[in-house]
Amino acid sequence: MALTAMGVQNPEQIARFAIYMTDRTDILRIVYDRKKGSILPVSKKFRFAQIKKSTMVDSGTRRTEVLYESAPEFRNAVAELEQLMDAREDSHHVSQLIAEEVHALEEDVASRIDYIKSLVEKL
Repeated sequence: MALTAMGVQNPEQIARFAIYMTDRTDILRIVYDRKKGSILPVSKKFRFAQIKKSTMVDSGTRRTEVLYESAPEFRNAVAELEQLMDAREDSHHVSQLIAEEVHALEEDVASRIDYIKSLVEKL
């Protein structure tokens, strides 16, 4: 939902993402896997201003310190992207496992067919 709120319309086309920080701004760069000849951009950058927070460091002197933290929208978007990438990796792993099982089944069927053919030749 965070990606949708940011305007990302095709999350299934996301190939990877990168995050970095400059001048108290978190930057999220999303790279898409586009088909050749597509007029859509290959990557998109989103900027999120960090939130300024004052935190009490010493309650005796009431001394505070200014800290900056990532915006909730940024954290939600990164969490959603990580879930998307993990799900895609799991899906890829499962499809690879299925392909291996199909290959093993094909070998078993081929050997059974050869065995049956040898029995027919003996008749």
